[in-house]
Amino acid sequence: MAEHTTRPENTTEEPPTRPTTTGAEAVVAALEAANVQHAFGVQGGAIMPVYDALYHADIRHVTMGHEQSAAHAAAAYGVVAGEPGVCLATSGPGATNLVTGLADADMDSDPVLALTGQAPSHLMGKDAFQEVDTRGMTDPVTKANYLAADADTVGTTVGEAYAMARDGRPGPTLVDLPKDITLADADGSSGDTDGPAGVGGPPTADGEAVTAAADALAGAERPVVLSGGGVIKGEAAGELRQFAGTYGVPVVTTMPGIGSFPEDHDLAMHVAGMHGTGYANLALQHCDVLLAVGTRFDDRLTGAVERFAPGAEVIHVDVDPAEISKTVHADYPLVGDAAAVLDQLTDALHSPPDAAAWRERCRRWKSTYTMEYSAPADEPLKPQFVVEAMDALTPDDTVVTTGVGQHQMWAMQYWTYRHPRTWVSSHGLGTMGYGLPAAIGARFAADDDRSVVCFDGDGSFLMTLQELAVAVREDLDITVVVLNNAAVGMVRQWQDAFFDGRRMASAYPWVPAFDVLAEAFGARGFCLEADDEVDETLRAALDYDGPAVVDAHIDPEENVYPLVPGGGDNTNFAMNDAQLADL
Repeated sequence: MAEHTTRPENTTEEPPTRPTTTGAEAVVAALEAANVQHAFGVQGGAIMPVYDALYHADIRHVTMGHEQSAAHAAAAYGVVAGEPGVCLATSGPGATNLVTGLADADMDSDPVLALTGQAPSHLMGKDAFQEVDTRGMTDPVTKANYLAADADTVGTTVGEAYAMARDGRPGPTLVDLPKDITLADADGSSGDTDGPAGVGGPPTADGEAVTAAADALAGAERPVVLSGGGVIKGEAAGELRQFAGTYGVPVVTTMPGIGSFPEDHDLAMHVAGMHGTGYANLALQHCDVLLAVGTRFDDRLTGAVERFAPGAEVIHVDVDPAEISKTVHADYPLVGDAAAVLDQLTDALHSPPDAAAWRERCRRWKSTYTMEYSAPADEPLKPQFVVEAMDALTPDDTVVTTGVGQHQMWAMQYWTYRHPRTWVSSHGLGTMGYGLPAAIGARFAADDDRSVVCFDGDGSFLMTLQELAVAVREDLDITVVVLNNAAVGMVRQWQDAFFDGRRMASAYPWVPAFDVLAEAFGARGFCLEADDEVDETLRAALDYDGPAVVDAHIDPEENVYPLVPGGGDNTNFAMNDAQLADL
């Protein structure tokens, strides 16, 4: 592929337009009109005309090892950059391999534009080579999807799909591109990036509803803000911090909302839910007014929904009206942009709630149910210690990506997140293997002077390990820490707790030496086995200017706590094995 000149970030200049002669060139021109700078994908026959048009484009293409990873990289790019990530795949297996990544992005409302090749139009429906019903297959896991109808309008279609992925509640979109359409002559139109009218939803909530919600907050004695991922996607972290600080309201976050409120703030109660802090869950369960912003109240947050925040009046702010009262009844529904509605509430709330006693109660819970772990000298390396040590060695704006499992929870619990768009993980779908391709996407989205760290588990890492080849090929400065317990640890923990210790298909009798594998890929590999090696090893991995993998051999019996059993009451959380046995 030809070398490319990367367009300066945050440029205010309109990207240059160029005449197009084919549908494929119209597709690429639409991407350029949207100021797309990076794309992640895998080549193939049906998408080849688009790749040929990319040859001379001012877009850096990153060839991934697998299409699922291309979708994850695009999603992570969207999380960090705040603009849609772009992924490409060919027809048939290329498109089917994207589905997991698109479903993941759909569950987490991550902005992604997927472009897929398709069999020529006249062969569609005839079981042509590498033909699948891509639109039908991806319709349930995309915000919108399209089948390109002709070369003259394909640029406009791509532009609309990009806008749909970005505007309102973000999400993945897809354009399926029959090969005859991309090869056909086009009229030169590159399309624009305007979505359908109204896709963004109302920017502000109904004034009377805001006044009623503000009155409820003013009269609260035990108010809590629940900050979800919509606060980050709506660029509302500043407004949230101002609101909470002005009125002295404790802030709990959801997992997707990590980074929306600085975790070292006096009002921070950290993450709630199944593996959230005990004090966050207690705050939610005992509040009398709950201001929930940009959250869908998923089951891992609420536990038994009929027992969630039982004494609270609920104010629910969301840009998507479909989320209001879908799971938790909203006494005060506020449909609108998170930042705008928080400003409305700030203007409408003329005096802070009388909540001094409540804040003190929250502080006592924080001091009682502290996040602690035991690390005897005669036991193996503790994963919590590794996470804390890496946090101490890296800047506050470091981007952390994870796979899914115990390592994900430890990275959530023992790293202090102070800024939005620094936590990149798979939440709703819980996709193992997300961490490494996400780190690749995050690396391209983040400024060069920012660190990117991936925490993975041995089981999760094995699912997308091939993307190390991409990290080496692209000379990416990322550090992967594999918290290696020779098991699918979360499954093993649940089998011990709820299936009488029957460890079926969860513990591995053998795992590869990940440090040696890293060296085989051309990355730097490090092996970490003892507490006194942690600081030196992590420093060396971080100092290496390129991809590095730390194979951290952790205590295989270490478990994640706190834990609320699935579907349980969030006040009944266990802090250790003995407490879990008593629940």
